Amino acid sequence: MISKEQIKYIRSLHRKKFRDLHQQFIIEGPKMITEAIQYAPDCLQKIYGTESVQEQLPEHVEFEEIDTKALGQISTLKHPQKQVAVCTYLPQHTTRPDFYIALDTIQDPGNLGTILRLASWFGVEHIIASKETVDCYNPKVVQASMGAIFNVNIEYVDLKEEFENTNLPLFGSLLEGENIYTKNIQKKGILVMGNEGNGISSDLLPLITDPITIPKFGKGESLNVAMATSVFLSEFSRPR
Repeated sequence: MISKEQIKYIRSLHRKKFRDLHQQFIIEGPKMITEAIQYAPDCLQKIYGTESVQEQLPEHVEFEEIDTKALGQISTLKHPQKQVAVCTYLPQHTTRPDFYIALDTIQDPGNLGTILRLASWFGVEHIIASKETVDCYNPKVVQASMGAIFNVNIEYVDLKEEFENTNLPLFGSLLEGENIYTKNIQKKGILVMGNEGNGISSDLLPLITDPITIPKFGKGESLNVAMATSVFLSEFSRPR
């Protein structure tokens, strides 16, 4: 039986303060655990579940069977998904590739998780984010990433300092930018996506070298930041 202390500890990882203190986070469900086994087996520490894991576990990982009540106590989901695993924080890589994403104060966990998923799909392995951006180990971010958290490196930095010290073009998503469908682009530079409501911060705007936009062909006020990111990544990935 899982102890009260174990339940208390896992529940503490629902909060950023304790995640940072212990350098650990949780993942939930067979899909996420399969992704962890495939892409980041060393980060897995222990799995708790009402059903055993189908995949071969790394030698250092223990599985503990628990009942439905205990699963509900440690899960962050309204409808828990059979298993919850404790993972250590992923290793950080600071090497900058030729093309990556910068996120300025993205606050919605679902948006960040989806952007991680998009980055993984389009082969973008590195993201830098402002320190005001939502924590990538937030359970809602992790779930929305659908495992992409394990194969996209995200680094929290001072964006202004980063932009001032790069020679790469800065492609900023702006309403008054150049049409992304007609602009001559190569997959080299930094794609800068701004806050859901306010866009790119005013102190970063003077540093943007290549303002870009998605033209509107129909009705609507704006695109969700994750949707816009998907369009931009698709265009940057399309052979010219």
